[in-house]
Amino acid sequence: MSALILFNKPYGVLCQFTDAEQRPTLKDYIPLRGFYPAGRLDRDSEGLVLLTDDGALQHRITDPRHKMTKHYWVQVEGEPDEVALQRLREGVQLKDGLTLPALAERIAAPALWPRDPPIRYRANIPTTWLELVIREGRNRQVRRMSAAVGHPTLRLIRHRIGPWRLRDLGLGQWTRTAASHPSHST
Repeated sequence: MSALILFNKPYGVLCQFTDAEQRPTLKDYIPLRGFYPAGRLDRDSEGLVLLTDDGALQHRITDPRHKMTKHYWVQVEGEPDEVALQRLREGVQLKDGLTLPALAERIAAPALWPRDPPIRYRANIPTTWLELVIREGRNRQVRRMSAAVGHPTLRLIRHRIGPWRLRDLGLGQWTRTAASHPSHST
């Protein structure tokens, strides 16, 4: 049976095992061989990264045809109104085309670990937390979507991919579990 690692990636860590510039990578946290990320999370994003030793499972998680949902908590600059949220829900035009519709709603600030370094604070510009759920995985997609509706992302945490959740996994921690091939998106 294949194995799956759930990892709570800190800010500043690359979703790869080597880096010529000696920046922090997965190898600084996960001492196992033969595991590869099933998708990526930008260096300046935090949260759930899945790694597996099973190429078929890796493909199933990352291939957009399987419509595996990715759930994000997004702290944005300003206060998005219903028009901005509706644009996210209908799909946003980016340079590489129209995104698929997203689930988008305002949420209360989630209980999170402090970010190091902290996000920039500006007293005269409020921030808002959103939950965004997408079924694609374009490069920096959530950040580009929020910017396209006029609310740049300040902090981005992925807390769920399909049936797998971050739950109470501490920052920089990981857990290994037996993986079954999910038959559908949740």
